[in-house]
Amino acid sequence: MNATITQTGGPELAERAALELEEASAQEVIAWAAETFGSELCMTSSMADALMVDLASKTAPGIDVIFLDTGYHFPETIGTRDAVASVYDVNLITVEPRRTVAEQDLALGPRLHGRDPGICCHLRKVEPLQRALEPYSAWLTGLRREDSVTRRDTPIVQWDRRRQMTKINPIARWTQQEVDTYMSENGVIVNPLQYDGYPSIGCEPCTRRVAPGEDPRSGRWAGSGKTECGIHT
Repeated sequence: MNATITQTGGPELAERAALELEEASAQEVIAWAAETFGSELCMTSSMADALMVDLASKTAPGIDVIFLDTGYHFPETIGTRDAVASVYDVNLITVEPRRTVAEQDLALGPRLHGRDPGICCHLRKVEPLQRALEPYSAWLTGLRREDSVTRRDTPIVQWDRRRQMTKINPIARWTQQEVDTYMSENGVIVNPLQYDGYPSIGCEPCTRRVAPGEDPRSGRWAGSGKTECGIHT
C-alpha cells in the first residue's frame, strides 16, 4: 500500500485512494480503511454469503456489520445472519424499516413490491440504510465489477455524494473464480439458497431461481426492468 494516503477524508481522499489502491489486495484495502476511519468504519452485508464478513473480521475484528431486515427475507437469509453473528468476530447490527410489512400494507396497500418495487425498496432498504450509516464516515461493501453492467466501473474507493461518506469496495476486481476459491479455502459461511439456484439473493417476493447460463442477477425483480434496489445507485 502507498503510505501517502492520509486521514483527510472527503472526495479528494477517495479519488486518490481509488488510484493508489487499485492493485492492492482486499486485505490491504480493508486495513487501509480501518486505519484511516477507525470506529467510524462499518460494513454492510446482504447475507448471500459471508465473504466480506470473513475478510473484514480478520483484518478489522469487531467491525460493525449492518444487515437490513426488510421483513421480506427468505428464512435461509435470516439463518445465515444468525450463523454469521455466532461465528465471526464482528458486531452485527440488524436494522429494520420504520414500518412493519403489515403497517406498510395498511398504509399503502398490500404487495407494494409488485405494484411499485422502487418505492418498496426505498422504504425497506434505502431509507433504513441511510439512518444506519449516519454515525459513520465510511462503509465497506461487497460490490464487484463482474456483478452486472451497472457495476462494471466500480472503483475500489469512491465518494458517496448522496450520503457524504467514503464507500470502499475491497473485492471490486475479484472474479467469480476468485470468490469461489476464497470461500472454499476459508470455509466461508454461504446462504444455502446459493446451492438452490439463487446466485443473487434479495427479498423473497422479488427473487426467483436463475437457470444455468443466465445472468446471476436476472432473478432479481424479474420482468420489471428493475436491476438495482437503489442502495448503490
